[in-house]
Amino acid sequence: MTFLVTGSSGHLGEALCRTLKAQGRGYASADIKPGPYTTHQGDLADPDFTTRIMKGVSGVLHAATLHKPHVVTHSFQQFVDANVTGTLNLLEAAAREGVESFIFTSTTSTFGEAMRPSKGSPAVLVTEDLAPIPKNIYGVTKLAAENLCRLVHKKHKLPCLVLRTSRFFPEEDDSAAIRNGYDDLNAKVNELLYRRADIEDIVSAHMLALDRAPEIGFARYIISATTPFRADDLEELGRDAPAVLKRYVDYEADYARRGWRMFDTLDRLYVNDLARKELGWKPKTDFSAALDRMKRGESPFSALAGAIGKKGYHDEVFENGPFPVDE
Repeated sequence: MTFLVTGSSGHLGEALCRTLKAQGRGYASADIKPGPYTTHQGDLADPDFTTRIMKGVSGVLHAATLHKPHVVTHSFQQFVDANVTGTLNLLEAAAREGVESFIFTSTTSTFGEAMRPSKGSPAVLVTEDLAPIPKNIYGVTKLAAENLCRLVHKKHKLPCLVLRTSRFFPEEDDSAAIRNGYDDLNAKVNELLYRRADIEDIVSAHMLALDRAPEIGFARYIISATTPFRADDLEELGRDAPAVLKRYVDYEADYARRGWRMFDTLDRLYVNDLARKELGWKPKTDFSAALDRMKRGESPFSALAGAIGKKGYHDEVFENGPFPVDE
């Protein structure tokens, strides 16, 4: 059984390849850029290329994408070519080949404007039932690709699961306010409460999805660390997040020793209940687990995250942040 990993020179693609290799499972991989885990270099917008790399494949892990960091540096057409046309080519090639599972890595960014409450308003509860309102070309093209997955499943019965992943990048935050106001690791551990996941857990969700797709057929799942918060906390989280957090987790002494701060408010709350229920997903890293690891002198994140490290998204270095941001 051979699995195809796309985006194999990127963060998640490499993590998927490393994991498949460690498990002794055969894989082929593709990326437009070379990399130590990439076996086929080419453009997914080329249908001949996608047809070639799909031969003999039983499952697809489609992680290749243009990301939010590319919104300012790349054109709308480049986003359509990479995220929409590339996905369609893969889906059609997979349907022709009789692939058993197609897993599409999407993003919680598809929700976009639906997750932006006004200042002082309750945090937004983000479940699979929330209607997406993409706010940029990244979200628009990822949502379009999700809907292509649904359409090809409907037409060709290709088992296809969509995983809407939250943040897992190790690079510094794109927000100058966060970069200037918080230690980078402090901000990322804070985010485990509501909008971040460890890459090891994202990989495990993909592996489970490969196995469950033939039975499920088509579905979309939010993949993010398990939050300790509940729906009835939303109003207070929008006003005073530290007050809510200390009711659930004894964190203040650890934070004080490190000179860390919790965010004053939270604007959203990703809920992973459906993925845990239907995929049998058991993420290892949440806010409390991260604190426990740091108490032992370890990184709050997995060894896999450390092994992959930072890759960046551009060949050039920008003066005012990790990448230019289109507000």
